[in-house]
Amino acid sequence: MQYECIMAGFGGQGIMSMGQFLAYSGMKENKQVIWLPSYGPEMRGGTAYCTVILSEKGIGSPLITYPSLLIVMNRPSLDKFAPRLKPKGSVFINSSLIDIKSDRTDIEQFLVPANQIAMDLKSPKSANMAMLGAFIAKTKLVKIETVQKIIKEKFSDKKELININLEILLQGYKYLES
Repeated sequence: MQYECIMAGFGGQGIMSMGQFLAYSGMKENKQVIWLPSYGPEMRGGTAYCTVILSEKGIGSPLITYPSLLIVMNRPSLDKFAPRLKPKGSVFINSSLIDIKSDRTDIEQFLVPANQIAMDLKSPKSANMAMLGAFIAKTKLVKIETVQKIIKEKFSDKKELININLEILLQGYKYLES
């Protein structure tokens, strides 16, 4: 099965990093992976996004028009991408910054207070890790243990960031774990 995800927010929210952590985790689990960042006018304050595709077999195209999974970290991202989500798809909404849900009734919606989880642990810049943890808890696209290994590898030169990012990831995971 192929899973197509768009992750979106504004610059500085760690959207690209969140996508990379998911993509690297998929690679470590021997999945076929595409990570495609969107650079351009978005870097000047608009919506920044990346696409991640995970599959057990070959991936035909890196482009996603209608994703089955969506992570939105701010309201403009919800407005821009929720209409494109496939029916029966899932959207993960950062309820710390977005006070509404999509008006669609044909999709699953998960409200995750990502910024609040990160602020409660005194690391407001790590809201992306809280959202990634919640996303993994519901989708099971990769194992949480794999993401934890990737965090340790990617922050190996900034050891002071490892434990806090692991804790925030775990709290996000626990938030939607069921």
